[in-house]
Amino acid sequence: MGCSFSGINALYDAVNGGGDVWINENRFRIVRQLGEGGFAYVFLVKEVSPAASSDSASGADGELAGRKLKNPSHVSEDGTYALKKVLIQSEEQLALVREEIHVSSLFNHPNLLPLLDHAIIAVKGTKEGSWKHEAYLLFPVHLDGTLLDNSKVMQTKKEFYPTITVLQIFRQLCAGLKHMHNFDPPYAHNDVKPGNVLITHRKGQPPLAILMDFGSSRPAKKEIRSRSEALQLQEWAAEHCSAPFRAPELWDCPSHTDIDARTDVWSLGCTLYAIMYGESPFEYVLGESGGSLQLAVMNAQIKWPAGPDPPYPEPLRQFVHWMLQPQPAVRPYINDIVVHGDKLIAKFSS
Repeated sequence: MGCSFSGINALYDAVNGGGDVWINENRFRIVRQLGEGGFAYVFLVKEVSPAASSDSASGADGELAGRKLKNPSHVSEDGTYALKKVLIQSEEQLALVREEIHVSSLFNHPNLLPLLDHAIIAVKGTKEGSWKHEAYLLFPVHLDGTLLDNSKVMQTKKEFYPTITVLQIFRQLCAGLKHMHNFDPPYAHNDVKPGNVLITHRKGQPPLAILMDFGSSRPAKKEIRSRSEALQLQEWAAEHCSAPFRAPELWDCPSHTDIDARTDVWSLGCTLYAIMYGESPFEYVLGESGGSLQLAVMNAQIKWPAGPDPPYPEPLRQFVHWMLQPQPAVRPYINDIVVHGDKLIAKFSS
């Protein structure tokens, strides 16, 4: 969807003052803040229909034009959405936000969070004559939180997902990544982790899992042909790829190598482990004196904590090991992971 600069003052004043927000021709009322991090804030908003009065507390059923969306099912039944506000401090940040908007608009898959609408506005800076930007991104809302949120609650209760639920959540993440990896050109997410997986609990069904946050997503294939290029990739990865889930080749990149989407497969293996045990397989070293996260990752030093009783089956552990191959050339592709995951689901659902 195109970006409109109409209604700029209303948009800016509303978010800072708690009133209504306009994104292009659609109007939303801020309900509450859901979270924040870095330069971004996330709000729960409810769409206000054109017929609703400006002082109405409840608004009306959503009017977001389904004909504008790739998938009309993304229109909320109760008119509620998630609104992400990004404070942009530099031209570099502006370029990154525009890239996130571009990448988010490429994909249409039930396990990838869709971008429904967006606006980028210019606002006056603190210095006279200076201008900054703010971005507003509209998404479907999932109020059950992330996989990380749910795992923390389960850890406090010493609860674990059953084997079949672990596989069902994981299989959905695989489906979303397969869509990205098989795109033309292939894209890597580059930051697959529990904090970027939205979970929605469904009665009588496995939880719905949706991969979000495409701010680090880039074309997957990279040709590294010099030490300078290798160091540039390492520096980029250090900023954009969460360390406990970062592939070895992004920690120590060879001067002559080809990088592909299997960096995500490593992160996916770490995430499968985290679905089982609540954290990355390498975070244990952070609590050890002199422990090195990089060394643990480079050597794939996995420790298996106490889990449920009875413990998770050995084929599930082997599945994790298969994805956590330090040498990317022998690491499986996402299509291989999907096939094997389906076999395990068939095995453990009976």
